[in-house]
Amino acid sequence: MTDRPFVPNDNETFVPIPTVRHVGRVNWVGVWTLYEKEVRRFLKVITQTVFAPVVTSLLFLAIFTLAMHRSIDLGNGITYSEFLAPGLVVMAMMQNAFANTSSSIMISKVQGNIVDVLMPPLGPGELLAAFAAGGVTRGLIVGISTVLTMSFAVGFHAAHWPVAIFFAISASLAMSLIGIAAGMWSEKFDHLSSVTNFVIQPLAFLSGTFYSIDQLPGIWNQLAHLNPFFFMIDGVRYGLIGWSDSNPLVGAAVLTGMNAALVTLCYLLLKRGYKIKS
Repeated sequence: MTDRPFVPNDNETFVPIPTVRHVGRVNWVGVWTLYEKEVRRFLKVITQTVFAPVVTSLLFLAIFTLAMHRSIDLGNGITYSEFLAPGLVVMAMMQNAFANTSSSIMISKVQGNIVDVLMPPLGPGELLAAFAAGGVTRGLIVGISTVLTMSFAVGFHAAHWPVAIFFAISASLAMSLIGIAAGMWSEKFDHLSSVTNFVIQPLAFLSGTFYSIDQLPGIWNQLAHLNPFFFMIDGVRYGLIGWSDSNPLVGAAVLTGMNAALVTLCYLLLKRGYKIKS
């Protein structure tokens, strides 16, 4: 509502006449407002949401490099720290993109203010775009911060920057969408923690972050190729240092299909109001 026109009343004072604000096919103002709210929410606690993941990634890099660099021979002139660093970057991005959307929806449900998101004239597609964009933004900020910090200790060759950017955005988007679905499904924080502990973390740690899956024997190598997180890490690693355990085109196709399926799922959940509408 806006208050542009003014007319006098019986007491010769001017009172505003409310007018209707027309919303087009897409409520761009509403989408931007919700996106801005999501970004400001995690920037208010930037020490926890950005700085902490960077420090954790640096600790992983230091510990695993000191413990394993002499026992792993990668060849091709690539050191273990160079191999490890891109995986840690993507892990930090994935975890924070997931945490942003899942925690936002879960907290709103628990506190009862999810209605503040549902009442404005925002359709399921607009809600999906704003939430997902907020998660992608947090994931990319964490990823860029981690790369810049690690660059002082690890030499990123920047072999294929466009490839690295594509896989970074695709990975952040996928985890943001998974976070939306998990946040809507969860009824309490224990449910959300179970998704993190029994799905996200195992898939992330078994995705070739700390080792090359070419070193896995037989069926274990084949199972590793069924892990979508592997393609996220492998694609960014190829873009940053030129190393890849698989064809980046296959990884791009897998992530594109995965994101298309997740967008469809989240759209249907939001359209139905699954566990967020009475």
